Amino acid sequence: MGNRLYLSVFLVFVTVLLSIFHTEQLQSSDSKTLLRIQQQLNFPPVLSSWNKNTDFCSTDSTSSLTVVCYEGTITQLHIVGETRALLLPRNFSIDSFVRTLVRLPSLKVLTLVSLGIWGPLPGKIAHLSSLEIVNVSSNFLYGSIPLQFSLLSHLQTLILDDNMFSGHLPEWLDSFPALTVLSLKNNLFNSSLPDSLNSLENLRILSLSHNHFYGPVPDLGRLANLQVLELDDNAFGPRFPQLGDKLVTIVLRNNKFRSSIPDEVSSYYQLEKLDISANTFVGPFQLALLSLPSITYVNISGNKLTGMLFENLSCNPGLEAVDLSSNLLTGSLPKCLMSNSNDRTVLYARNCLETNQNQHALPFCHTEAIAVGIVPEGKKHKRVSKEVLSIGIVCGTFGGVAIVALLFFIIRRESVKSKIKNPPTKLISENAASGYTSKLISDARYISQTMKFGTVGLPPYRVFSLEEIVAATNNFDSASFMGEGSQGKMHRGQLKDGLLVAIRSVKMNRSYSTQDFMHNIEQISKYRHRHLVSVLGHCFECYLDDSSVSSIFVVFEYVPNGTLKSWISDGHYRKSLTWMQRIEATIGVAKGIQFLHTGIVPGVYSNNLKITDVLLDQNFVAKISSYDLPLLSYTRKVGQVNPSSGCRSPSIKKRVKHEDKSDVYDFGVILLELILGRTIKSRNVDTLKDLLQASITTNGEARRSIIDPAVRKACLDQSLKTMMEICVRCLVKEQAERPSIEDVLWNLQFAAQVQDAWRGDSQSSSSSDGSPISPLASRPLNFH
Repeated sequence: MGNRLYLSVFLVFVTVLLSIFHTEQLQSSDSKTLLRIQQQLNFPPVLSSWNKNTDFCSTDSTSSLTVVCYEGTITQLHIVGETRALLLPRNFSIDSFVRTLVRLPSLKVLTLVSLGIWGPLPGKIAHLSSLEIVNVSSNFLYGSIPLQFSLLSHLQTLILDDNMFSGHLPEWLDSFPALTVLSLKNNLFNSSLPDSLNSLENLRILSLSHNHFYGPVPDLGRLANLQVLELDDNAFGPRFPQLGDKLVTIVLRNNKFRSSIPDEVSSYYQLEKLDISANTFVGPFQLALLSLPSITYVNISGNKLTGMLFENLSCNPGLEAVDLSSNLLTGSLPKCLMSNSNDRTVLYARNCLETNQNQHALPFCHTEAIAVGIVPEGKKHKRVSKEVLSIGIVCGTFGGVAIVALLFFIIRRESVKSKIKNPPTKLISENAASGYTSKLISDARYISQTMKFGTVGLPPYRVFSLEEIVAATNNFDSASFMGEGSQGKMHRGQLKDGLLVAIRSVKMNRSYSTQDFMHNIEQISKYRHRHLVSVLGHCFECYLDDSSVSSIFVVFEYVPNGTLKSWISDGHYRKSLTWMQRIEATIGVAKGIQFLHTGIVPGVYSNNLKITDVLLDQNFVAKISSYDLPLLSYTRKVGQVNPSSGCRSPSIKKRVKHEDKSDVYDFGVILLELILGRTIKSRNVDTLKDLLQASITTNGEARRSIIDPAVRKACLDQSLKTMMEICVRCLVKEQAERPSIEDVLWNLQFAAQVQDAWRGDSQSSSSSDGSPISPLASRPLNFH
């Protein structure tokens, strides 16, 4: 009996020891895993306190770092790095990192924010089957959400904000029955929303802001618990979404909604914030929205909403901001919005309200309302006489407007004639009828014979008269206005022979006489090249008293197909250049830069080129539209820096070492935007350059996953890799290390030839190994 008792005690003791030993082994394994994570994240400052002696389950929690353990295993890992963390080194492997993470199988909460993690998210993360909260925002993750994510059936919160995820929002969202938060802000998703969204009955927050989603919003009325809906900066529309009545925040700003606001919105008694600005909502503005019991913010600006406001309208005293600007509202601004409280902001410009502060005339709102099909409907019991009266008022208004417009046209036409025939203070010096001054005729010998001959498809360079300029622009009618930059206003015009032109008009400094400009005439006449928006001629307008130039009109060819920026997809694939067209566009830009550097004496450098400065003609030939014209440098004082180009006026301009490399850098930014298919802010260039550089050393599939989805399946990997290499080298910080424009051009042509030789826009990268290589491939890439 005693032996049995001793044996039982011994077995219990052994069991306890084995249990303790097993727990210690788990803790030791988890510790090694965390230290491995620290290493793979390149030892970020937030993890600087970790070492092999750290008791991870007993560390103090902070907002940046938390490790939670339960029964000897890690259940929560919360790491938040520094804001705008840099991309992890090129040797970082997202696959290896996730393989390390899945060694913590009990994880329920995973937060990895601002740590520089890059790459496509591997599907093996679904091996963490207990995950309830996933937050990997503010990193550089790209590609689509992996299908394996649908296996995380316990998921309650998914936050992927501020990454580069793209593609479609998956149909299998209903795999997350417990999901309460779905936030995908600031990514590159491009699709309509799946109907499966309306199955997430527990969803409280849906935030899809700043993506490329489009189309109608599915019926969200079944989401009875939805409180926050943020859909701003997409292309949703046209109808206001169907929603439940528990909304606290509705943000639909900057989309393509063009319906009326449903009546039920004015009964959302929990609503605190409503922002539907920058759409085309029509119909009456529901005044009840201003008096909802919880409302604090209302922004309806930039729509076509109608309605009459009243002075005695009631408002919620808690209103902090109201923006009614740019609508078709009439009546009087409510007194409740005019309080002197410093805590409230109220904006109401560009309506037709009874106030003198930046309002349209009342007929404007009536006319605009009719133009968008908003005619106030009388109730059925109203008399027909009122309808007839309304029609009479509208017709009378139109009649009055027509008479005023006719009188204005007659007066304006006579004024133009008078201005041309009898200028009060000015003389048109370059009008053949008026004649040149003798000095001007003498200096005309500087105009070379090359001015008489145009490039292919362009008329010869010539001098225009002011009458021709006025006639071409219909006296600079507002309808012809194209924009204004640092070098003057630009108008669209049409010459008598039907040729469309763009005319830049610049007011000049009076200290320069006509002859001061003549030595530059020959220079600007040479700005004629297939890949420049070429100069067709000019016109001087002079002061009568001293013949000094008061204005210059420079006539350019008109390029009809818009900017290169408008033809990168930015998520809108219907209007997007193919991969081959993008290569050809970059070749065109490079040839234009080469001409500015070497085809003109003196060369033109530091042109501050942007993707918006490249235009496409009817054949999609790229043309540089913004470069430093010597003639326009006289709009500034001698020695003053041109803010758009960084160049000084030609009278003191000296060749600066490596100044050609400034245009090479700008070209690299344009190339980066064409590869990624989106507009890039200057502060993000270095980060995205590092991403490209890291992808060059990976496989073709990884390279293709970060580029514009519109061309992802159409580019040969060798062509893509070459373009990426060119881009990275152009963006090197040290000017001397950037390639010459000639080397850039050669390698672009190489990328075009291997792509063209492939002859298979729809083939996958798997065939690239056996793809034919052009004869150019025998020359190694040379960037020095």
